[in-house]
Amino acid sequence: MSFKRYAFTVLLLTASICSCGEKKSEPAPKASAAVASSGYDVDLTQLNSQMVYAQVYDMVTKPEDYKGQKVRAKGPFSYFKDDQTGNEYFAVLISDATACCSQGIEFVLDGDHKYPDDYPAMDTEITVSGTFDYYKEGVNIYCQLLDAKIEDSKLSW
Repeated sequence: MSFKRYAFTVLLLTASICSCGEKKSEPAPKASAAVASSGYDVDLTQLNSQMVYAQVYDMVTKPEDYKGQKVRAKGPFSYFKDDQTGNEYFAVLISDATACCSQGIEFVLDGDHKYPDDYPAMDTEITVSGTFDYYKEGVNIYCQLLDAKIEDSKLSW
């Protein structure tokens, strides 16, 4: 795995590696309210910053529980290109309540798209939805939304 890909992975999974505050003895709360009436299995846009972060952490640590579910998320757009492989990665970043840690959910847009023409500017706030999936690359597991759509109509492209 290239250093840049590794660095991007660390950025996206920072919270699972570091502790952002005082350690609690009780597990993170489940955000089952995210199922709500929005039509998504998990709608992260309907949760407060503490619950959304707990939900994403659960999704990242137990991806098999979410495979195939319709997920919707909101946060800054992020992009990374692995110069060794040429692979491009697109993600929506989700911060915790204090903004000290963030989790990223990679997404793959539905259809044929080219960066940067068909994507928003870096750090643009986006809402993205798609079907949750995950894959292994080496010893690492990565979460992603497949057949994703960026919902926002007023983006800076």
